Amino acid sequence: MQALVLTGINQPIALQEVATPQPAAGQVQVQLHAAALNHRDVWIQKGQYAGLKFPIILGSDGAGTVTALGEGVAAELLGQAVLINPGQHWGDHPAAQGRDFQILGLPQDGTFAEYVCVPAGAVQAKPAHLSFEQAAALPLGGVTAYRAVFTRAQLQPGERVLISGVGGGVALLALQMAVAVGADVWVTSSSEEKIAQAVALGAKGGISYQTEKWPATLTKQAGGGFDVIVDSAGGSGFNDLVDAAAPGGRIVFYGATQGDVPELAARKVFWKQLSLLGSTMGTEQDFKYMVELFEQHQLVPVVDETFPLSEGEQALRRMADGLQFGKLVLKIKA
Repeated sequence: MQALVLTGINQPIALQEVATPQPAAGQVQVQLHAAALNHRDVWIQKGQYAGLKFPIILGSDGAGTVTALGEGVAAELLGQAVLINPGQHWGDHPAAQGRDFQILGLPQDGTFAEYVCVPAGAVQAKPAHLSFEQAAALPLGGVTAYRAVFTRAQLQPGERVLISGVGGGVALLALQMAVAVGADVWVTSSSEEKIAQAVALGAKGGISYQTEKWPATLTKQAGGGFDVIVDSAGGSGFNDLVDAAAPGGRIVFYGATQGDVPELAARKVFWKQLSLLGSTMGTEQDFKYMVELFEQHQLVPVVDETFPLSEGEQALRRMADGLQFGKLVLKIKA
């Protein structure tokens, strides 16, 4: 089969002919129609990720058709159109992943290929209203956003929500889901164009986080502080989120792209009775509920651009440059 293979740190991913994987007991083989990129792929390429090994086929997100079954797998899965849950071996404790938790695409070969083998429990029927390209844009970002917004922050209809750094896949999926359940959503970005695009998706408004004292301005526009704040940056700007939070608010963060928070305004946190919630990926139940929410509300993930598999390196460069609004997708099967 054809696959995009990474052979070392800072090397380009290159299209190669490799052996087609065959399903072991309890696994299914999926012929991939489409795969989507995540920042995780860029970090692995740069060597900024634990457990590196080479050569490796990157890719955590994918959608396709089940083409072969391992021993013990239900026969009705054969031929089914599916999307893949990239999180495997979560463990028995729903509050946090166990030590055996893995993400597809490292250490196991991922979805930037014509075929992939995964546990049968990791596939779920593709929502009928989504194309394969749209479905491939959903898994990792969707389950991460769902767990942050609903499982961890327990968002309720009518609450005010702030999503920072809108434009990336997780942030946009969080926006779409929060709007769908009746929350009032506001956003931040360094790009006025991305704020306008978020408004077109249902956000009430937004502000550049480069604006001086932006929390005061935005909370005035929104009519008060935010009940739920969703963040992936951390860093020195985290205290702005503390200022923007309503008393009793919940700040949930699923990344720290700007590094650790250098000095947390601890007095504000306890005086405002805030909850700081860490989150990442999600359980099989989170994944199931996320897909059901997209089906119920007929939501469609935002796809920024689609590339052929042979142009995977160009897609990675676009992601590394932070130019995208939504997901970058590789079309594998016509």
